[in-house]
Amino acid sequence: MKKLQTWQKSFFTIYIGQAFSLLSSSAVQFSIIWWITVQTGSAIALTIASVVGLLPQAVIGPFAGVLIDRYHRKTIMIIADSAVAASSLILGISFFFGTPSLIFIYGVLFIRALGETFHKPAMQAAIPQLVPESELTKAGGLGQMIQSACSMVGPMLGALLMSITTLQYALLVDIIGATLAVFALSSVKMAKHKVNLNNKLTVFQDMKLGIKAIKANKALMRVSIPMLLSTIVFVPIGTLLPLMVKVYFNGTAWHNGIVQTLFSSGMLLAAMVISIIGGLKKQFLMISIGIVALGACAFIGGLLPASGFWLFCIVVFIMGTTGMISNIPFTAYIQKTIPQENLGKVISLVTSVMSFAAPVGMFIAGPVSEMIGISNWMICAGILMLANGFLCYLLTRRFDETALEER
Repeated sequence: MKKLQTWQKSFFTIYIGQAFSLLSSSAVQFSIIWWITVQTGSAIALTIASVVGLLPQAVIGPFAGVLIDRYHRKTIMIIADSAVAASSLILGISFFFGTPSLIFIYGVLFIRALGETFHKPAMQAAIPQLVPESELTKAGGLGQMIQSACSMVGPMLGALLMSITTLQYALLVDIIGATLAVFALSSVKMAKHKVNLNNKLTVFQDMKLGIKAIKANKALMRVSIPMLLSTIVFVPIGTLLPLMVKVYFNGTAWHNGIVQTLFSSGMLLAAMVISIIGGLKKQFLMISIGIVALGACAFIGGLLPASGFWLFCIVVFIMGTTGMISNIPFTAYIQKTIPQENLGKVISLVTSVMSFAAPVGMFIAGPVSEMIGISNWMICAGILMLANGFLCYLLTRRFDETALEER
């Protein structure tokens, strides 16, 4: 057996710890969303829950990026994991004093999202400190593979927990997962990254450096447009899947768990393939293909009859694979082309812009889907995603050609 390199040992140690946290968080997130679905049966309620979950990244994300570039990223990840576990503990305890209000539930979702606002970009910015540049796309595939595996098992675990116990007890698994993640992070030595030597910069001045780094990268500016449009159109589809299962297909928590698991299984398969082969040499073409395929899946899924649940499961599985085809090369390109001292800011800024875009799509999709039906919304979203994929190709194809010539 081939001996693991030093970077591989650190990478896998961190991600094995994160696997426990991701698995427990996925199960708990599923449990909370399904609880809201059962209690309200409202697309508006689910839309609000998703918007609340995106607000921290949208509003606080740019400031979080500055802190991620100024302070030790490992410490930030440990604090973020601990905050998510604390929010689950608070919500679990609240059930012993009566059923908490939706507003309280939204508040807990906000805290969980706040931890993710710091954790995810800190993790993505830390990866280039551990992984050689030539291995970033493969490492991204490995990381997504682990995350997808947890996302695949998490909903089924959440469905199991909700079938044998109540939400307040299901929430406690988050504490165990976070503890194991913090322990793994603490055991890995991670050198402090290079920081900007001008310590007199204010937070806003530091933030402007991140914006400047994005503007200087023409290819990133171009590809971010279709990725932004994809966020506006696709995020509502993922958000309303539980309601599609319950209302359109008349499903139960188990049916929703199957759908969520199949979606994550598709992500896992795509991430596994990319981690082995590294993806296409034309990375922007790869992103375009992913967007087009995603649109095709949404369109077909919306056309299915109410009796076609199992066909819908197949479509959802393929849909999961298509998301990775575009997301992994997009993140890897940022990691390769942005300097370390600005990487946290750029990742947070890009993610924040996407998070601002997502509520726009959901505020449109929530009311419209209640008026025309969720299946009809999926058809419309599919058409928009197909057009967006072709737009991505037109905007970015010359950068693929330039990259090949440089090689």
